[in-house]
Amino acid sequence: MYNYLRPIKSKSSIVAVIILCLLLFSQYTFAQDTSETTPQVGTVQKIGDVVLIALPAVTLGTSFIIGDNEGAWEFTKGLVLTEAVTYGLKLGINKQRPDRSNDNSFPSGHTSTVFHSAGYIHRRYGFKYSIPAYALAGFTAASRIDSKKHDILDVIAGAAIGLGANLIFTTEYSQEHMELTYDYFDGNHLIGFRYKF
Repeated sequence: MYNYLRPIKSKSSIVAVIILCLLLFSQYTFAQDTSETTPQVGTVQKIGDVVLIALPAVTLGTSFIIGDNEGAWEFTKGLVLTEAVTYGLKLGINKQRPDRSNDNSFPSGHTSTVFHSAGYIHRRYGFKYSIPAYALAGFTAASRIDSKKHDILDVIAGAAIGLGANLIFTTEYSQEHMELTYDYFDGNHLIGFRYKF
């Protein structure tokens, strides 16, 4: 029975990676500047843009590397919810950016995405592993304010959305202590229970 589950996990892994790539691509292209004047992009904003792509990719990749396919799927579901809520609010509210480049200011998509990643690490693997991710998420949020793409309200709302999605989907990663098993062979059914002390 285990051999039949393995391809399903790998297919879900591929689906998770494809969804992540599509969401990050849409994050980068959807809310880009539509003004007629070319905006000036500083170093801080460029670093924030790199963290936007790198943090979720590294987070999901790390879950796959350690064999936590369940966690990778939880991360993906949370990211889908984060992006859906973020873009739904962007389209519904139409708040103008501080630099007046377009009306996609509220909430900050960069902030919601990176705080989702940091919150996932915190909730799934523990606070000590999430400290660097929170630092990067905070830097990205500050970069959005520094580049005049968002104000403090946009950034706080983005962080709340990203962290909130983890409350719905992310569970704590722990070794299984109890296991209910089922096996079928030669016309016989076997149900078992195992507890690890």
